[in-house]
Amino acid sequence: MINLKTPEEIEQMKRAGRLSAAVLREVGARIKPGVTTLELDRFAEDYIRSHGGVPTFKGYGGFPASLCTSVNDEIVHGIPSDDVVLKEGDILSIDTGATVDGWAGDNAWTFPVGEVSSEKRRLLEVTETCLWEAVKAAQPGNRLGDVGHACQTVAKRAGMGVVREYVGHGIGHDMHEDPMVPNYGHAHWGLKLEPGMVIAIEPMITLGTRKTMVGDNGWTVYTRDGLSAAHFEKTVAITADGPVLVSVEPDHTRPVND
Repeated sequence: MINLKTPEEIEQMKRAGRLSAAVLREVGARIKPGVTTLELDRFAEDYIRSHGGVPTFKGYGGFPASLCTSVNDEIVHGIPSDDVVLKEGDILSIDTGATVDGWAGDNAWTFPVGEVSSEKRRLLEVTETCLWEAVKAAQPGNRLGDVGHACQTVAKRAGMGVVREYVGHGIGHDMHEDPMVPNYGHAHWGLKLEPGMVIAIEPMITLGTRKTMVGDNGWTVYTRDGLSAAHFEKTVAITADGPVLVSVEPDHTRPVND
């Protein structure tokens, strides 16, 4: 069942969205060679709690952390660890959320660690473009297939893979609500988008095959060919005037890796 939100509820959701976007930006600013992913997770949890929120991910389905930290060929659901030390040339996908006043916020970004290869830099650029094109397609009256098609078209033109087993989702009081929001599809097909829907759009794009596998910890998802992947995500409200970003800070259109 799809839970439509009133304009007032969407405004309430923006508080969680602002905090989840802020912590993502702050974590991104701390990414550098030599830092462990557990250090980033500890910072994120402290930041969320000290700003009046609760880490949405921690304990969700048994997940042990406030961040998903996925390095290089890890697509999503990487678990922060003291054993994972970032190196020059890595890319790191950070997925996090904050719950404020019972509403969940959710967003993700992939950051370079120092200087990265031109191939990885292009992967980040293509995946970010996939995100913004998908957001642009999230117009009232359009269909979910239009959103997925917009993402898939960008990735296909770049010769990159689109992960299919893991998709975006509705969001509200629960982090995962209906509907599922694939990053692939046919234009003009699927569920019609209507004002009051709030969805998380999250392209997961790979340099090689779109095929995936789950690691031994039961959480972390890897590319099957070992090539790198990127993950970008924003929470978006469908309104009569078009898509509105929910997980965004005032004066910030995107996280900054200072």
